[in-house]
Amino acid sequence: MIVRRSAAVLAATVVIGTALTPAALAEGASPSPSPAMPSGLYGTTDPTYDGVWRQSLALLAQHTVGVRPAAKGVDWLAGQQCANGAFAAYRADASAKCDAKTMVDTNSTSAAVQALAALGGHDGETGKAVAWLKSVQNKDGGWGYTPGGASDANSTSVVIGALTAVGMKPNDVSKGGKSPYDALAKLSIPCGEADGGAFAYQPDKKGKLAANADATAAAVVAALGKGLAGEPLKPTADPLSCETADSAGRAAQNGAAYLVKALGKDQHLMSVMPGAKDQPDYGNTADAVVALATAGHGDKAAGAMRWLEAHSAQWAEQSGPAAYAQLILAADAQTSDPRDFGGRDLVEQLNATGPAPASLPAEPTASASAGEHTKKDDKGGVSVWWIIGVGLVGGIGIGFLISARNKKQQP
Repeated sequence: MIVRRSAAVLAATVVIGTALTPAALAEGASPSPSPAMPSGLYGTTDPTYDGVWRQSLALLAQHTVGVRPAAKGVDWLAGQQCANGAFAAYRADASAKCDAKTMVDTNSTSAAVQALAALGGHDGETGKAVAWLKSVQNKDGGWGYTPGGASDANSTSVVIGALTAVGMKPNDVSKGGKSPYDALAKLSIPCGEADGGAFAYQPDKKGKLAANADATAAAVVAALGKGLAGEPLKPTADPLSCETADSAGRAAQNGAAYLVKALGKDQHLMSVMPGAKDQPDYGNTADAVVALATAGHGDKAAGAMRWLEAHSAQWAEQSGPAAYAQLILAADAQTSDPRDFGGRDLVEQLNATGPAPASLPAEPTASASAGEHTKKDDKGGVSVWWIIGVGLVGGIGIGFLISARNKKQQP
């Protein structure tokens, strides 16, 4: 998986406690009439604010579980790119040239890079996109949602995922001597303070940092050099406590410790969306699962995974492809079977939201025993799909679904 930019976006996209769009709109703006739905696009809701985002998540999730997406779905995503390499949230007429009025953004661009890099054969598109991302990097080493905007944890994290997806080292991508990890470090709440170890989305007007679980989940994965798909690791011996963050890896472990506390006894996060308080946040709970598994604490996310299996069906059905994709990535990171997710086949449900896949993974053979399903590799374990010959994609860039982040900090 995350970008919640304004009350207008939230009102237009919030579904059962969480939204699934990385759109940025001016306060008071109204959604445009629903455009004609492109045949290659996943989902049936208005794509104006999340078309590229949900398409990227859907393609990435399919690839992760061995599904080869339909060519027209991939072509639609690649065709959304502007000549300068950037992507907007959605362009109804992709044949028209992008101009100053085309609202390109770092989140859509980075998500597209991660999906296209995973699928392969799109080096030209991803190279141009990454060049654009580097050109709009802020002097603190991070990125905001739009070029020139103040750096935030979620945008910086999804860009890190894009950089790693094309084989770049985020530490080597700097501006003014500052790397993306420097930007994330400034958004990490020091140990000893309230909510120590958590990451803030952005400082408030007084420079104060307020813990944001969504930003923390995204930053944990990014600080470990991973992206939207995360990467399941074998359990780490590092204690789940907040210690002085002398490295990005330590900051990630501090963030993981905070997430375990945030999940609490109920094993899920609560929404902080306007008008949706006191409701579960399904998307950010899935992000937390990805983050904990990627940090080597998948055992601490088992309860959250069980909660999602039992409670997320209605949310996913109403929210569409990005929600299914987010749950698939969480299940995969947790080395669970996304085809038996609380009795549901998430892969089948995701596939049904878009053009028919070009191919599906082979069914397990009779020789594939239950014991084989739990075998681990040297990085901590893979799902049954790897065992039957389907490559598990890890480290392609969670945040994440960026299930819809609130730019406004919560106290």
